[in-house]
Amino acid sequence: MEKVAIIGVGFTKYAQNSPLTFAEMVFEATTKALEDAGITRDEVDNVVSVSSDFWDGRTISSMAISDASGAFGKDITTVEGDGTFGALYGMMRILSGAFGVSIVCAHHKGTESNMNGITNCAFDPLVERKLGLDAVSSAALQARRYMSKYGLLEEQFALVSVKNHGNAKRNPIALLPMDITVDDVMNSRKVADPLKVLDCSPVTDGACTLILAAERQAKKLTTNKKRVWMKGVGHCADAFRPGDRDLADTRALKAAAKRAYDMAGISDPLNEIDFAEVYDAFSYMEPLWLEGLGICDDGKGCEYLERGWFDAGGRFPVNVSGGRLSGHPVQSAGLYAMAEAVLQLRGEAGERQLDGAETALVHGVNGMCGQSHCVWVLGK
Repeated sequence: MEKVAIIGVGFTKYAQNSPLTFAEMVFEATTKALEDAGITRDEVDNVVSVSSDFWDGRTISSMAISDASGAFGKDITTVEGDGTFGALYGMMRILSGAFGVSIVCAHHKGTESNMNGITNCAFDPLVERKLGLDAVSSAALQARRYMSKYGLLEEQFALVSVKNHGNAKRNPIALLPMDITVDDVMNSRKVADPLKVLDCSPVTDGACTLILAAERQAKKLTTNKKRVWMKGVGHCADAFRPGDRDLADTRALKAAAKRAYDMAGISDPLNEIDFAEVYDAFSYMEPLWLEGLGICDDGKGCEYLERGWFDAGGRFPVNVSGGRLSGHPVQSAGLYAMAEAVLQLRGEAGERQLDGAETALVHGVNGMCGQSHCVWVLGK
């Protein structure tokens, strides 16, 4: 099977109340990605837009950014969900043999959206929606179930926030870079028990673009240093209703991770992968998802977190970018995570650069309480 590489990345700085329109953000990110790859729009033959009518507040929202994304006169299609899923579709289009170079772009303006109202609409309209469930309240239920199942404490989740906000100090595009303590997290305003403000990712605006290329085009258009290979990918969805699954059971993520590892030839992810960018919209998610990714046993994520395993200088660095706790433009979050992995693998991550980074793990989520997962293994 032909390989696919990421040959360019571009993104806007995380912002709140960005003065840019959706199209202007996409134009900035895509222009930067093309410049990073050293190619022009003429060398791209298709575009994948990761966008959502609900979040954008308009019908057929991908059409409004088609010109800005470079899609004029080209094939464009839409994926609604996290950016990692859009990257998967972009890769599949290339592997079909129909296309050689793909733009995958994602945009989100959380500060122009009603997050609670929109995520409430994701639930069953007859029961769960009427109960007022949304992204935050359902996450609180999942956090509580995780705590109950494994005897975990809120203070352990707070360590994730302390770590990731500290990591954000070395990321020039991050929101909320700061030194905080567990007490700071515990004393921040309660949002939905057991979650506090500092357990939650900030409402964020941002756009990110990746340029994907088939192996033959990648080698023709770019230098070896610019190419990061998409070595493995897996995705899997769990049951729709939260009540139909154990919210502390990561069975769908485990299935997605196994597919990605099998494709990449990974049998021992803890020792064969150098670092990870994991979806941490809420603090408790980082250890929970690391368990599902096979980095540690079920219920042990917080224990290894306390040991410092997931620190930037630890055994398995996680979210050295600051993670989604330091910037969470919903639709584009996964592409930002993939872009961070690309920069690390190229040795271009600046102050947060990890030594000897050769293989990366990237994880994205779609749906409430991690209903659907996409897992990537990227490498030099």
